[in-house]
Formats: sequence, structure tokens, C-alpha cells
Amino acid sequence: MSRRLTLHPLRIAVLTGVAAGALLVPATAAFATDPTPTPGATDSTSADKEALAKKKAADARTLKEAEARKAAEAQKAGGKDYPRGGVAAGEAPAQDDNTGTLIGSATGALLLAGAGTYVLRRRTTARREG
Repeated sequence: MSRRLTLHPLRIAVLTGVAAGALLVPATAAFATDPTPTPGATDSTSADKEALAKKKAADARTLKEAEARKAAEAQKAGGKDYPRGGVAAGEAPAQDDNTGTLIGSATGALLLAGAGTYVLRRRTTARREG
């Protein structure tokens, strides 16, 4: 007499839930990111903020002057030093929005559900036939 592994409906539901959870956990990482910054432990005073604003303005002025000098030199050289395109030309890099993670997790869950349905139908048919 052979002993077959019999799975009760409750066990099937638990195992399917665990497997689906394992596939869907990576998808939660897409929603868990919070782009808003948290405030620091110490708040800066108004004097610190003014000093920081002055420093940023001075840095921006220096940067603009340096870029203007580079552009003037590049025009003298015949325009050979201009960037060709992409990020070097000032375009923003593409942002990853985790769409692939969501699609992959959903596809895996659907495949798991389809495979589980197929196995259960085969077992039911095998039990009826013999």
C-alpha cells in the first residue's frame, strides 16, 4: 500500500499564501521609499541660513563665470569641446520608478497561481479516474 502526500485545503491555502507573499515582498520596496527628507536634529538659526544663502550665491556666481569662460574658449577652438549629448549635455538621468519590480512580482504571482491551479486539477482528475 503506497502512502501519498495528501494536502488538505487549509494547507494548500497556507502554502499558496506563503509563496505569494514571498513573491510580493520585493514589490513592497517600491512603495516603502519616502522621498521627503526628515528634519535634522538641530535647526539652524536665521544667521546660519543667511550665511549659507550668501555662500550659495557666491558659489553660483563663480560657477557661472567659469562656465562662461569655458564656453568662450570652446567657441575660439571651433566648438570641438561641446558635449555630444546625454547627461554630459545637461540632460537629467532617467529615474528608476521600480516599475520592473512591480511587473515582475505580479507576473510571478500569476504564474504561481496558474501552476497551482494546474496541479490541483491534475490531482482531482487523477483521483476521479483511479
